[in-house]
Amino acid sequence: MNIVCLDMEGVLVPEIWIAFAEATGIPELKRTTRDEPDYDKLMKWRIGILKDHGLGLREIQDVISTIEPLPGAKEFLDKLRELTQVLILSDTFDQFAMPLMKKLGYPSLFCNTLKVGDDGMIKGYQMRCEQSKLTTVLALQSIGFDTIASGDSYNDIAMIRVSKAGFLFRSTEKIIKENPEIPAFEEFDDLYNAIKKAL
Repeated sequence: MNIVCLDMEGVLVPEIWIAFAEATGIPELKRTTRDEPDYDKLMKWRIGILKDHGLGLREIQDVISTIEPLPGAKEFLDKLRELTQVLILSDTFDQFAMPLMKKLGYPSLFCNTLKVGDDGMIKGYQMRCEQSKLTTVLALQSIGFDTIASGDSYNDIAMIRVSKAGFLFRSTEKIIKENPEIPAFEEFDDLYNAIKKAL
């Protein structure tokens, strides 16, 4: 029994923090898991910048409402779901992801949640579990699934490595160079064909 585990941001939808950085003119918020492997460090840094600028959840959600899936992403996902089960594994948050899931036809999503104060300011976050992508893939394997994984960032490498097949998708030159044994693709058709072959 196969299940495909896909990262969300950078693979199916644009990076939310980059879109927010561009909308607010705060370039520091363009830093993502492609740049910073330590997720806790990255999130605490982001929350500090939001606090410094007086920006809360509502302002981020206003930007998210304008984001569309990457061209071809929904079609890719629909086609893939005709072949096998698909699970989106993301280190984003429920409060960010749900409008985007609607635009993608509500695929199954496992992600994290934000801690938001009564004033709408983001106070912290709660991970679903530690090393959520790797932990989830190992749990799926423990109940009889063969996993195939794809993502673009440092926090995707572990789940890709432990899966029966794994692929980088639209990653950075640095990550591709550091992981030469992982096939890397730029187009949805190529990723689809690689996944299909691995099933």
